[in-house]
Amino acid sequence: MTAVPFASSFAYLSQELAMSFKIQRVHVYHAEVEDKPGGVGGKLKALAAAGAHLEYVYSQRSATKPGMGDLFVAPLRSAAELKAAKDSGMTEATEPIVMRLEGDDKAGLSGKLTQAWEMAGINLHGLVMSVLAGKFVGYATFDTAEDGNRAATILAELGTSPAHA
Repeated sequence: MTAVPFASSFAYLSQELAMSFKIQRVHVYHAEVEDKPGGVGGKLKALAAAGAHLEYVYSQRSATKPGMGDLFVAPLRSAAELKAAKDSGMTEATEPIVMRLEGDDKAGLSGKLTQAWEMAGINLHGLVMSVLAGKFVGYATFDTAEDGNRAATILAELGTSPAHA
């Protein structure tokens, strides 16, 4: 991962944190899909044919458009992947702000983290976290880049606090 300052909602954030934590801004691509068998699969097939190795795939039914849904994917790196996404009707999503979290798992980490974000006045748009073999990976979504940046700082503080170890 390349470390780049998190300066705006379009910048990357990649920060090595204590306790083997990492947090990184993820640039996500979005498309509306039909809510039927193959609605998501057709888009993913096109990306796979272009060589995409997706680490984030999220889909859901639309709350406002019956018969439709939303598909979010990341990362897209090569020109061929970006062309396949564009040809499939996908565009880069400017919101929500998606952050990928990963590191060593500790009991109660998600509770401590979300409580710290709450105390800082950060409203979560969404959160998914999973654990495998003592490591966690998760995706947190925020309404603004500022909230994402503040959340990263809080994760760093949790990782360096003696209470976390």
